[in-house]
Amino acid sequence: MAIVRWSDPFREFAQLQDRMNRAFSDAYGRGDEGLLTSGTWLPPVDIYQDGNHELVIKAELPDMTREDIDITVEDGTLTIKGEKKLSTDVKDEQFHRIERRYGAFSRSFSLPQTVDTAKVGADYKNGVLTVRLPLREEARPRQIKVNVAA
Repeated sequence: MAIVRWSDPFREFAQLQDRMNRAFSDAYGRGDEGLLTSGTWLPPVDIYQDGNHELVIKAELPDMTREDIDITVEDGTLTIKGEKKLSTDVKDEQFHRIERRYGAFSRSFSLPQTVDTAKVGADYKNGVLTVRLPLREEARPRQIKVNVAA
């Protein structure tokens, strides 16, 4: 049986990490120079249930106005669309680096049958979009009183 020697296992690990970084940067459209001015992006969201009354979706949409955001509910699907535009105050040749994502986005979420789509509401404050999805009255848990028989 032959003995196989590794010249430098840490160097091989670093090469693997470099390959993985290149694969992810290619998949998400980042070039070697790190400049990205347009393209699609997905704003991060948090989804949670607020007690027993509603579902809440919070999306990070910094540097956008309410007019840049479009929310629709159709056939049990909530869709948040918009476009984050690069500021026109600064010319392209003045940038040294652009790391934030810009361009159009669209996120869709399947809603459970328990959501009352007629009462969906949204607020936008400090770069965070909050969409409130109230649950139908019949879907909310209710307390049942137990009577004691005499």
